[in-house]
Amino acid sequence: MNTNGGGASVRRAFKFLLRPTRRQGQALTLMLADHCLLYNAALQERRDAYRHGSKTTVRYGDQSAQLKEIRAVDPDRQGRWSFSSQQATLRRLDRAMQAFFRRVRAGEAPGYPRFKGGGRFDTVDFPRDGDGCRWDSTPTEPVTRVRFQGVGHIRVHRHRPVLGRVKTVSVKREGRRWFVIVSCDDVPVRPLPESGSSIGIDMGVVHFLTTSGGEHVANPRFLARSEDRLAAGQRELARFPRRPRCGRSRRGRVAAARVAAIHRKIRRQRLDHAHKTALNLVRQHDVIAYERLNIAGMTRAPKPRPGLEGDYQPNGAAAKATLNRSILESGWRSFLTILVGKAESAGRRTIEVDARGTSRTCTNCGHVAAENRLTQAEFVCMRCGFTGHADWVAACNIALRAGLALPAAA
Repeated sequence: MNTNGGGASVRRAFKFLLRPTRRQGQALTLMLADHCLLYNAALQERRDAYRHGSKTTVRYGDQSAQLKEIRAVDPDRQGRWSFSSQQATLRRLDRAMQAFFRRVRAGEAPGYPRFKGGGRFDTVDFPRDGDGCRWDSTPTEPVTRVRFQGVGHIRVHRHRPVLGRVKTVSVKREGRRWFVIVSCDDVPVRPLPESGSSIGIDMGVVHFLTTSGGEHVANPRFLARSEDRLAAGQRELARFPRRPRCGRSRRGRVAAARVAAIHRKIRRQRLDHAHKTALNLVRQHDVIAYERLNIAGMTRAPKPRPGLEGDYQPNGAAAKATLNRSILESGWRSFLTILVGKAESAGRRTIEVDARGTSRTCTNCGHVAAENRLTQAEFVCMRCGFTGHADWVAACNIALRAGLALPAAA
């Protein structure tokens, strides 16, 4: 069981839309391309050193030491950008390599770091405010600006105040839009008035979540709503395949941008729903218990079942693929991360509990059996005859395991 609560201050990130001029937009695009080039060159150096240097290991310190020489040799591209932002790009590669070796040691699928194309490298990080970037922290000014080395001062659509002390700044491209992400330390906690309520929640696919108070939150299924438009866009995109050494044609790039725009809209809808649902829970309850989820294990494809004659037996892969898609579409991990962050900022308490067997355990007598759950929604205890909605029973068990009293409505 893992428990956390609100403190005096927390660390939070604020994301704002940038409004660059045409020339600034071109400079931002060039900055992104040059950092992408640096990332790929550093990755190539590591690959070459491993293949041709008797397994020689190239580390971050070695590549960071070369930056001064690289900037001197190529002042028009690498030399015009912030030194610290280039170090952050090299650290990004180093983290990817460390994760690769960790997966190798754990016996997992290695997933060697890949070279980044222009569409897969969308963020440049500045590790410290004032080093290559400067956030305008004057709250009284009607117009907020952020300065990036080599780009200039860019207007920021600041729709809410930035709290705390600015620690890091990042610039990110999403489609044709640019955003700035400001990470702040010492953001003050703003405790909400006590409600005297505690609750447990169970995540699901039919219902997005069910509370121990008996409330069901509907699953919006944003991806399913956009399936027709997404399928039409993907069919259009399939008409313009990538050409060797040339990439996509102009019409192909337009079709790819349309598909990407649909995916971005789905993502924004999903995040908006997660934020509103989490905020509603945090406002109403002092303590929220939720289940510890191993989403990677839950969405793992079933293993093949070899037959006696060299063929394979049915293993339910098709049905499992449908379930996996529903789980991933729900965005449980993003929602729980948002919930914990909002609870911390509001001085609320969240408790993570082991969810194994919660939907099979009777809250009345404690009897545990797989037969207790007759269907996806129906729970009937085989010992005492207690009945209820299976998701509600699971939410009640989550609350009980966290040491919370069940709401009177239950």
